[in-house]
Amino acid sequence: MTLVPHSPASRLWIRNPQAAFTANALDASGGLVVSEGIIVEVLAAGQQPSAPCQNTFDAGNHVLLPGLINTHHHFYQTLTRAWGPVANAPLFPWLQNLYPVWARLTPKDLELATTVALAELLLSGCTTAADHHYLFPDGLEHAIDIEVDVVRGLGMRATLTRGSMTLGTDDGGLPPQSTVQAPEVVLEDSERLIGQYHERGADAVIQIALAPCSPFSVTKEIMAESALLAERLDVRLHTHLAETLDEEEFCKEMFGLRTVDYLDSVGWLTDRTWLGHGIHFSDAEIARLGAAGTAVAHCPTSNMRLASGTARVLELEDAGVPVGLGVDGSASNDASNMILEARQALYLQRLRYGADVPVERALAWATRGSAAVLGRDGLGQLAPGMQADLALFRLDDLRFSGSHDPIAALLLCAAERADRVMVGGQWRVVDGQIPGLDIAGLIAEHSAAARRLVNG
Repeated sequence: MTLVPHSPASRLWIRNPQAAFTANALDASGGLVVSEGIIVEVLAAGQQPSAPCQNTFDAGNHVLLPGLINTHHHFYQTLTRAWGPVANAPLFPWLQNLYPVWARLTPKDLELATTVALAELLLSGCTTAADHHYLFPDGLEHAIDIEVDVVRGLGMRATLTRGSMTLGTDDGGLPPQSTVQAPEVVLEDSERLIGQYHERGADAVIQIALAPCSPFSVTKEIMAESALLAERLDVRLHTHLAETLDEEEFCKEMFGLRTVDYLDSVGWLTDRTWLGHGIHFSDAEIARLGAAGTAVAHCPTSNMRLASGTARVLELEDAGVPVGLGVDGSASNDASNMILEARQALYLQRLRYGADVPVERALAWATRGSAAVLGRDGLGQLAPGMQADLALFRLDDLRFSGSHDPIAALLLCAAERADRVMVGGQWRVVDGQIPGLDIAGLIAEHSAAARRLVNG
């Protein structure tokens, strides 16, 4: 794939943006300087770089943001978007209808689905994505390896989670037996993936986390063993939790515990853990999560699509819970667009808490908050020493005509596509396009795979 680099040793001044959201108290109205993949200066209005810059990008027609960070997704689900039989179903029937379809996934299907998901995210201003992949039918044992290759090819960053399902219908779980793996297989492959791919440090491209799928699809034993392995190898933990009231009832019946008690019982109530959805928590449970530093990936579009409920995001944050945003799977969103997800989060939380929830708070969930959820201290803000992961949006579409506040306009006027995106100092989106990626060809091939998958 063709990339668009500038010399890694050179200094690039992204100068005088139309507006800038830094996700902190710094003023970047004069732009910022990038060198060797790092932000080295943030400039207020009228300031000049401290040393000569070999390259300059005039951002006068752009709104500058930190690269958006997606904390919860299922890339493979781009193949089953807007599928009629589940278009109007809540979570459990939705899953029961889709599991047999997903069980037919092939390696090529996953490669196409992952490419579509990541390209769509990248074009929406997303630079880092977390994927929760838990389907490993026969022939798809190397699913995470496939995802690694696609992430690297697109020049993004990712936290790829080695998911699992070990509790099938034969033992009272929800997924069919054909999608279930033995615990020893899961743990052995998890350790392999961490050893082969997991990178550490602020500039890490690929990180691996362990992610038993959900209370209704895994045993307590695999949850506990995964927690021990994650602690031993120092990686993060991820799972779905408290997404629906049905799940809460399942936990009570299957384990005799509410969801947070269940989490605690298997060694997951720690700051190593982030949870997908996190909707149905009591006041006391929110306090426990905050005290433990356990994080939550808020997925507003999916939660609305499946009528699962509304996460209590402001109360979670006030209790000390790190909160970020996730687009969730493309069969329950059914899009992979992070800037639109920030808009949806803003509106859903205003519906709960009132119209004074600020636009900037929603943008912070998509940037600084999401970085904290994934344990990525070097991402999510515009500040010296941070990775040069940036998103730049133009406001010259018809939808923005008549708008006044550029930062507010991004969400209130529904920005949907970035004009420029940089990851680690390299341009990965230029003029609204991904250099070297044949989008039309990708759509044709991906659409054909999607039809084959649902038709059996």
